[in-house]
Amino acid sequence: MLKQLVECVPNISEGRDQAKIEAIVNEVRQVEGVQLLDVDPGASTNRTVITFVGTPEETVEAAFRLIKKAGELIDMSKQKGEHPRMGATDVCPFVPVANISMEECVALAHQLGERVGKELQIPGYFYESAAKTPERKNLAHCRSGEYEGLDKLSQDKWKPDFGPAAFNDQVKKTGATAIGARDFLVAYNINLNTTSTRRANAIAFDIREAGRLKREGNPITGKKVFDENGEPARVPGTLKAVKGIGWYIEEYGIAQLSLNLTNINVTPVHVAFDEAVKKAAERGIRVTGSEVVGLMPLRVLIEAADHYLTKQERSLGISESEKIKIAVKSLGLDDLAPFKAEEKIIEYMIEDGSGSRLVDMDLVAFANETASESPAPGGGSVSAYCGAMGIALGTMVANLSAHKRGWDDRWESFSKWAEEGMKYQTELLYLVDEDTASFNGIMEAYGMPKGNEQEEKARHEAIQAATKYAIQIPLRVAQTALKSMEVMKAMVETGNPNSITDAGVGAMCARTAVLGAVMNVKINTGDLEDKAYVEEVLKESADIVAKAEQIEQEVRTIIDQHLA
Repeated sequence: MLKQLVECVPNISEGRDQAKIEAIVNEVRQVEGVQLLDVDPGASTNRTVITFVGTPEETVEAAFRLIKKAGELIDMSKQKGEHPRMGATDVCPFVPVANISMEECVALAHQLGERVGKELQIPGYFYESAAKTPERKNLAHCRSGEYEGLDKLSQDKWKPDFGPAAFNDQVKKTGATAIGARDFLVAYNINLNTTSTRRANAIAFDIREAGRLKREGNPITGKKVFDENGEPARVPGTLKAVKGIGWYIEEYGIAQLSLNLTNINVTPVHVAFDEAVKKAAERGIRVTGSEVVGLMPLRVLIEAADHYLTKQERSLGISESEKIKIAVKSLGLDDLAPFKAEEKIIEYMIEDGSGSRLVDMDLVAFANETASESPAPGGGSVSAYCGAMGIALGTMVANLSAHKRGWDDRWESFSKWAEEGMKYQTELLYLVDEDTASFNGIMEAYGMPKGNEQEEKARHEAIQAATKYAIQIPLRVAQTALKSMEVMKAMVETGNPNSITDAGVGAMCARTAVLGAVMNVKINTGDLEDKAYVEEVLKESADIVAKAEQIEQEVRTIIDQHLA
């Protein structure tokens, strides 16, 4: 399973006392599995925005520790600042970044809120997607009256979702906290070949959801139009979940559209860019590029690349790095400065840069490491890598077929096969390291102390758990390699005939991966006491081997007929 990542962006009501800020932030640093990305204090607002990202459970733990420390160090009865606030930790939203859904982030918010209410006795409300009532989706509603109005906690209408329903002595110090789940907000600037702020504003008004004021006659100087409630009427813009203005940037000598994309599921970056290009052209202005302010999830660029590849009728089944290049060039993200993916993409910011992963090695280093006296990487990791290379060949044939002259009407079908191939390749490359990790897990379990009965029992249980995992990983290799063979079979049947032998080699690599992985399954089952599970796994393994050998034979028969 791919690693889940969630972002957390707590705002604390302290932006002036650096010692307090550092002490609160340090709580995040101490949680393994979480990486601090940004700390942004503001003196006039007396508020600090803290951004960190990590795996779900660890992120909840870091948020809890931060809220606890903020409650200890910040006295809300003495706090003053320009920004609206109601608590020492004023808001704490969870934001899905990678391989995690909004529903899962809502569950994290509720989990944190329950802990904060019960263990810290801090009251609060769930907001945005985590809200339990419609009106509480709006943060401004939850924060109505701010800290000074928290005597509302005892009213039925304002009963908190968690924590004490009273403005007692402790709550007078900590205030209340809003905990929520929301989508990723992207601050996005689009570059124009003009210096006119007025022209840039006009384009921003064309695009942003709020649009512009409705006027009679001249859209700029005409008399305002009011609705039946006496409120100024508006002409809505073309994009939902977009806020924006135009401005002039002295540093670059150009005007920009400054957009906030408040829900990238509703309006992704590439949709905003294309709409800006269209609306700018209508006003005789050209978009020259764009820039993302701060960090972004990887999916922003992957979705953009898929969008532009589809428009070009090109295969989507290409590597992540190639997709990033296409997205950067399509959106002009390198217009004003070089685009550094490792500094702009959240997932890359938190990757382990130690170079310890096997798949990060070059081919020679991987071969040398395998040949060394170390028992890992062994046959399991090599089987996974063999499978990865096999499906890489199958994916290559799919991509060549998608781009073959005269086959333009078939590009989409081959693109889908290539996408399938890349999915299997990604999984198998992950399993290269995971197989070695599972072996190391067994070694660690055997190294546990066994000086007394309790330690012996814990050691035994750990060995059994590690052994079971060391069976499951090569089984996943075999399962994935078998699935990948369908791509190679489809390519020898329907793909570019000039590359039919490449698909054949890919199928043979996949079959080897299956056989090698199953060998590792079998050798590890000998030490597992759960014999019912062993019987089930061995039966499935035998079925996988039989199917792999059958597909390989079918592929080789087709190739032999073609070559004859």
